[in-house]
Formats: sequence, C-alpha cells, structure tokens
Amino acid sequence: MNLDPNTDLTFTRRLNAPRSLLWECWTTPEHIKHFFMPKPHSIDSCEIELRVGGRFNTVMNIDGNQIPNEGVFLEIVDGRRLVFTDTYSEGWKPAADPFMTAIIEFEDDDKGGTTYTATVRHRSPEARHTHEEMGFFEGWGTVAAQLEEYANRLG
Repeated sequence: MNLDPNTDLTFTRRLNAPRSLLWECWTTPEHIKHFFMPKPHSIDSCEIELRVGGRFNTVMNIDGNQIPNEGVFLEIVDGRRLVFTDTYSEGWKPAADPFMTAIIEFEDDDKGGTTYTATVRHRSPEARHTHEEMGFFEGWGTVAAQLEEYANRLG
C-alpha cells in the first residue's frame, strides 16, 4: 500500500497475542466493547455484519455523551485484514460528513504474536491534521494495548 503522508496516519506494533484471537476480538461486537475506545471512554453498543458492505456501527460514550458512528466494511481478508469506513453506512448511503477509512492488518510474527498495523486514511490534509491533533497515535496506541491485554485475558 502506498501511503500518502498528507492524508494518511499509520503505526505498527507487535502484540503478544495470536492473530486468530486478535481477529476474533475485532470481528465480534461483544469483544469490541472491551478495547475499541481508550479508557475511560467506552463503546456502549456495536453491530457488525462481517461482509463487504456490511455494517460496522458503534455508539461511543465519551464523558457521558453518546456518539453514534455508522460505517461499512470495504474489504475483509479473513484473519488478516479489515477495511472499514464511515464514508458510507449500510446500503451504501453516503455520509454527510465522513471522517476516515481504517485499515487494520494482522500478520503472524516469529514468536507466536502478531504484527498489528493500523492505518487511517483521510479525505484531506486538514482532516488528517485534525485526527493527529485529536491524539491519533496515543489513542490508537492505547486501543492496541487494550486489545492485547483483553485478548490475553481470553486466551
């Protein structure tokens, strides 16, 4: 994938959990609630229809404010790659003010863990800058750490 430094943000981490378990966490609504938002924020509800065009809807709870986020999956490579966006909602309905497309990649490492890469693509340099200023690296890094911790409790 060719990254555009003007519109894309990305980071890679090694997570000490098997790829199959991390995939299960990312594709199961009940699991998403345990890691997808940096604590003390949370996910109050999640709907996943794991197919291209299927819904990926969440309701985030940020300081008591309910923030719905509707999106769809654009690409699914079983056990290896999830691509989702809020540019569309179910039925390919365009969003009024889309923010991002996320690409989550999982690759086995040689120690029984997973190389985890999160890339977020934005529609403009301004949207990318806003996301970086909101704390992309800290927030998505926290999500990765929470995912690893949660997966290890399951496994």
